[in-house]
Amino acid sequence: MLAQRVATGVFVLWLVSVLAFLLGHMVPGDPTESLAGENASAETVAAIRAQLGLDQPFWRQYADWIGGVLHGDLGTSIFTGQSVSSELTEAAPVTLSITLLALVISTVVGMALGLAAGLNQGSWLDRAILAVAGVGIAMPNFWAAMILILIFAVANSWLPATGYVPISDGIGPWLSHVIIPATTLGLSSAAVLARYTRGCVADVLDKPYVTTARARGASGLRLIRRHILRNAAIPVVTVIGLEIGFLLGGSIVIESVSGISGLGTLATTSVLQHDYPTFQSYVLLCAVIVVTVNLLVDIAYMIINPKLRAS
Repeated sequence: MLAQRVATGVFVLWLVSVLAFLLGHMVPGDPTESLAGENASAETVAAIRAQLGLDQPFWRQYADWIGGVLHGDLGTSIFTGQSVSSELTEAAPVTLSITLLALVISTVVGMALGLAAGLNQGSWLDRAILAVAGVGIAMPNFWAAMILILIFAVANSWLPATGYVPISDGIGPWLSHVIIPATTLGLSSAAVLARYTRGCVADVLDKPYVTTARARGASGLRLIRRHILRNAAIPVVTVIGLEIGFLLGGSIVIESVSGISGLGTLATTSVLQHDYPTFQSYVLLCAVIVVTVNLLVDIAYMIINPKLRAS
């Protein structure tokens, strides 16, 4: 099963690389005209295109790029002249730290609220959690980020409003800069996870094995941990894996609002400047992260449910 997943993941990455290459070149505009200047002659523009290899057929450009990727060379940025690998290496820790912290927040908060709602179906607590989750799903990320910045940074000066400090400078300064953007991303995902967890827990409560466990005297934390949460966690893990892609996408907006230069900012700049190598490599990197997370989800399946190991 795992070998098939790996093969599927490799195929998905190849397909993403093709789509990223085509989409990058379909964006209206020509980077060579921007590099040459407004009054540049046609000969100058053609010379720049030849220098960048943009005068080659699409299939040749793709082959050169993907061949370099397979050898660890992501190319050179058209506008900065820097290695795309170095740009991604500089920007990735910023976005990944925010995304991973957001994933922790969404998982802990979402599953806790969903479990509480599922165990108390029809109660005031259940209705309150569903209402809060509905607001969280409907609330735009950029609006939530501005509200949190207004409350915790502008009105009370408890946290910095913008900027980023690497974790190497200390966990405290790092956490103070990433907690607002990570919380903004995490709460919206937590709302989705809470509703899904609530439905899974409610479904598990009606299963015969839960009734049997109760008849044998299982109750409290033991019943929740061994019989309810363990069985409800399998479909919930799928949602957690899918949320990684949404968190990476949402980081583009959050980084802009928070004044943070990460992968989202790099992607936006590369699209506006028609920086094909940078944009293509960004999309491929995100695809690698999502595929890797989904493989980890499959492994988690096998840990949670040993029956899947034989399939």
